[in-house]
Amino acid sequence: MIKSVTVKNYVLIDELTLEFDKGFNVFTGETGAGKSIIIGAIDSAFGAKVSKEIIKTGTDRAYIEVLVLLNEDFDKDIFTQNGIEIINNELIISREILASGSRFRVNGILVNHEFIKDIREQILDIHSQHQSYNYLQQKNHIILLDNFALKPHRDNIEIFKDKYLKLLNIKKQLEEAKVLVENSNQQEEFLKFQIKEIEDAQIEDIDECEKLAKEMDVLANIEKLKELSYNSYSLLNGENENILSALGSVKSNLSRLSATDEAIKPLEEDFLNAYETLKEVSSELRNYSETKENDNERMDYIGERLSLLEKLKRKYGGSLEEILNTYEKLTDELGKIECSQDDIIKYEKEEKEINEELLSLASTITGARKELARVLSKAVTEELEKLELPKSRFEIDIQPCQMSEKGTDRVEFLISTNVSEDVKPLSKTASGGEISRIMLAIKTIFANADNTNTVIFDEIDTGISGKASQAVADAISVLSKTHQIILITHQPIIAAKAEKHFYVKKEQTDVTKINVYNLEGENRIKALALLAAGEINSESENFAKNLLGV
Repeated sequence: MIKSVTVKNYVLIDELTLEFDKGFNVFTGETGAGKSIIIGAIDSAFGAKVSKEIIKTGTDRAYIEVLVLLNEDFDKDIFTQNGIEIINNELIISREILASGSRFRVNGILVNHEFIKDIREQILDIHSQHQSYNYLQQKNHIILLDNFALKPHRDNIEIFKDKYLKLLNIKKQLEEAKVLVENSNQQEEFLKFQIKEIEDAQIEDIDECEKLAKEMDVLANIEKLKELSYNSYSLLNGENENILSALGSVKSNLSRLSATDEAIKPLEEDFLNAYETLKEVSSELRNYSETKENDNERMDYIGERLSLLEKLKRKYGGSLEEILNTYEKLTDELGKIECSQDDIIKYEKEEKEINEELLSLASTITGARKELARVLSKAVTEELEKLELPKSRFEIDIQPCQMSEKGTDRVEFLISTNVSEDVKPLSKTASGGEISRIMLAIKTIFANADNTNTVIFDEIDTGISGKASQAVADAISVLSKTHQIILITHQPIIAAKAEKHFYVKKEQTDVTKINVYNLEGENRIKALALLAAGEINSESENFAKNLLGV
């Protein structure tokens, strides 16, 4: 329900805040006072088209803010998915209108126009002479019909929807498998060639290129390495003067020193360790120099191997690791192709089985809908009679259509308000006075079946009077027990039924302004008296008091 509305700089409104009752709220006032402007502002907040002309003269922007209290069972996933936090089930919807465009926000988060339209359908119904109405839209008729049904029927619809979505997924997989098979022959051979090319390379070490490059560097410089190693060996342990011979004398001297002075012992031990290490180094250098040989065959192998790996890197990735990753992808793709033909057989079988299940369940759902349609058609027709449309006929037409997640039925509400005319689609009903009562009749019957909590009627009394006015007043009063009603009327009989009465007045001083007054007590009696007789006198006041039961 709408708890409150704040409007700033909108047409003739400077600033206005209205708080609504959860039941029946009514607006009255002279023709042209601005009642429809307020409804228009609410409509604008919920995404209605506006032009920059609605911005009050002398200001640069208009602003509308609507505080909504959501039903406990309202599906809040749409808010969670858009990062909007809901606290205490309250929703603040705002729209700022500038000459350059509009900005919508929900609980402070900027949202687009489509988002507002999506939530509008679940929160608000507005009916006026110039606006489409949720119940007029054929796409909503099947939803209303199903919502009116008992749980078994609704459960069947959920089961049908799940199976239908499963069918769509199988169809998608079947098409993908068929495409793969169509392209498989040429693609399969090419994949096999690529896989074999990588397999033949026998890549086992992703660092192989770096290791081979270092080995090649050693082989290419083998003579220089032999020379450097042998020269180092000669310096350490050559035939003539060498380092180890000189160090042998140092060893002998240290032995004699330590024999006399034990303080030298640590130095002797350190030296002996270093001496033995140098002897080992000398031996290793000699072995390295003597064993290293030119290996042209190995160099040729490394060159060819590196050339092959570089070629594979250019084709399948910039590194050996990427080549192996590509190999896995290629084998997976080949596996899919090889399985595709089997998949086609499997998916075609599954598609046939689920389609048969859906057709059987659709038949059950259609039967239930037709029985519901019969009951509801009768109920709405009876309600229309109460609203002084005694010659009306209301029918719910169910025709077969292409399968969708809702079944295989196309549902449309049809009506005739004249005995001489056949029923026609509800959306093509002409008379304003009739269509308001038709909407009211349908709303009354479907009150517990739809999800819309707030209904706004802009001048529902157009074209009606007398008994029809009383019937409409009674019907709205009943509807307001389950829905919040916001209504504009010129009928005192209807206005008297409201729990909250707003009086709209256009006041002109230097500028024209719209003011709204919440009427209670004597002020409300006078307003109803004025509405009934065009003037306030004892007779019109008594009439107003009788309407209010005071």
